[in-house]
Order: sequence, then C-alpha cells, then structure tokens
Amino acid sequence: MNVAIIGCGYVGYKVAEYWHKKGDFVVTVTTTSSERVPALKSVSERVVITRGNDLDSLKSVLHDQDVVLLSVGAKGAEVYEETYLQTAQSLVLSLQQIPSIKQLIYTGSYAVYGDRNGVWVDEETPLAPANLNAQILRKAEDVLLSASSENLRVCIFRLGGIYGPGRELLKIFNRYSGVTRPGGDDITNWIHLDDIVGAIEFARHRRLQGIYNLVDDAHLTSRDLLDSLFEKHNLPKVIWDTSIKSIRPYNAWVSNEKLKEAGYQLIHPQIIF
Repeated sequence: MNVAIIGCGYVGYKVAEYWHKKGDFVVTVTTTSSERVPALKSVSERVVITRGNDLDSLKSVLHDQDVVLLSVGAKGAEVYEETYLQTAQSLVLSLQQIPSIKQLIYTGSYAVYGDRNGVWVDEETPLAPANLNAQILRKAEDVLLSASSENLRVCIFRLGGIYGPGRELLKIFNRYSGVTRPGGDDITNWIHLDDIVGAIEFARHRRLQGIYNLVDDAHLTSRDLLDSLFEKHNLPKVIWDTSIKSIRPYNAWVSNEKLKEAGYQLIHPQIIF
C-alpha cells in the first residue's frame, strides 16, 4: 500500500515510523525543512521538501497513493491560514484528479468547539471557534469533508492536547511550578502520541469516514492536572487564584464515545504523569 504523510512533525514522524516498520507500506513524507530530511529518510522511502499549498508539488507527491495522512502544524499564528486552510484547499483540488486515493485522514483539533464553560460536547455539537485560528481550523475541516465521495473516505480527528516522549507533561508545564495561575476549574482534554498513531492506523484499517474526537478518558481540571503533576515530581504546586477566571478559550468536556463505539481501545485512557 502506498501511503503519503503531508506534514511530518511530531505526529507524522511517529506514524511514518510505525508504517515503515510494518513493512507493508511504501511511505512518502513531506516536510518544509531540509534539516529534517536525514531523519525522515530513516522512516520512509521518499522525502519531498514542499509546502502544502504548492499545488503542483502536492500532485506529484500524491500520484498513485492509496492513503493520505494530513498532519501539518503551524509554526505560528501568522501562518495558520497557509498551513491549514490553503493546504486543505490544495489537497482537495489534487484529490479530484487522483482516483487511486481511497482515504484521507486529518489530525485537527478540538479547539473548534470553543469555550463551553466545561460542558460536555460530542461530534454533533455545533461549533463555536473562539478565535481566528480556530475559525481557520473549522474552515479546513469543511474543505476536507467536501472531498468525501463513494470512492474517497475522509476521516477527521479532533485531537486533544498532544503529549508523549519528548513532549512530556512536565516539559510542557514545568514553568508553572510555584506560580500563581487564574481559575483552575477549566476542563482539559489530552491524548498520548501512542493513541494518535493507534487511532490513525485504526482509521486506515477500518476506512473510517467522518469526524471523531480523539481524547483520553481523564478530562481533568487544570487544577487537578497540574497539582497531580507537580506532586508526582516533588515540585512546588501552582497557587490558584479563584477570583480570576481562566482565559483558556477551549474549555469543554470532549466526548470520545464515538471512536470507542467504532471499536478503538485507548492505549493510555488515563494521563501519564
């Protein structure tokens, strides 16, 4: 099977490594950085330096592919539209001319739900992106879903916060140890890198169609998450100022039931501290 990974950063690299090791796949990956090429050559048969909005280059990458994983990440707010929306638009234009591709899998974000004051949301909940970046992510989803057809299945994963080897929770949050923070009652949603890889392979194998939330079962408040993290590592805890409301724009309890009902079993249902 020919598989292409558009955007081979933290998630894409790990998926490429997994598919490459299986031996049943011919893996093509893209990157915007020439410095990444040596590392990517170790987990793929072909590395292409390109941007996702380069239509001609993208068509070349996608030629004769069976499955495409879109797993891009913006380096800053100023390139969100180019990274997500323009890449989605270029990809859909290319897909219309390449009938060999039977599945597209996209790693998006639960940021599209917006701030729900901690209430429960699922894939049917109307979206309310809280800022421009989240609005761009929503538009990218719509563009990609428009490519769905009898021949092409499109699976969108709305990921929680990503953590794992090299991106441990302590590495992400250690600067908050002993610091005063607002609120603490907002709900967090996380997913381990192992489960992102596992769910992507599950989607490919089952040829999933539609939108699926990809988060673990923990749904800890910020207070519970950081207090538990710093307690485990014997570090000073956050000083919570409950008189100030948290300013996180993604306060929602994200359901993962749809993916579990489809048959996926989480490798790490609870957060690893």
